[in-house]
Amino acid sequence: MSPVYCALVHYPVLDRQGEEVSTSVTNIDVHDIARSARTYGLRGYFIVTPIEAQRPVVRRIVDHWSSGEGVKRIPERSEALALVRLCASIDEAIESIEEREGKKPRLLATSAQSGPDRASWFEEAARLRRDSRPALLLFGTGHGLSDRVLARADTVLEPIFGPTDFNHLSVRAAAAVALDRLIGAGISPPGP
Repeated sequence: MSPVYCALVHYPVLDRQGEEVSTSVTNIDVHDIARSARTYGLRGYFIVTPIEAQRPVVRRIVDHWSSGEGVKRIPERSEALALVRLCASIDEAIESIEEREGKKPRLLATSAQSGPDRASWFEEAARLRRDSRPALLLFGTGHGLSDRVLARADTVLEPIFGPTDFNHLSVRAAAAVALDRLIGAGISPPGP
């Protein structure tokens, strides 16, 4: 199986009007996605933000759950938070993975928007199982990854849809669903 990493991208992402912006880091996204990453055996979870003022926020969250009061209350959360790495850009995350794995990762982008050439979850799960090249799964905050991030991805995955036309999952919920579809034990081919 490919070594899999994920990144929560705060820049470049889109706002409601489709403009490229930077978003704020939120506490719950940091530790909830870390817990999902640990559950599914990821090798790392990058928080991508170029805003220097956001970095102490992430460090405080990680410190609270790894060496502060949080570790006394919920010790297993520190194991998940050990996966968190801060970086200023997607390129910095790529370099970190390449340094550790000896190969550049394939970039897998997620999007809630339909579009041409979207890869199916089943096909990408199969590729991860047969490929040894590392993979970096990108999740966008705000209203999703910018077009320039989607354009540089090796694969853009199809949107996650439920049985309704409502399509507005939180990024932490989408990350959990994505990891389960790509890495979970219950992977099966699409129905007839």
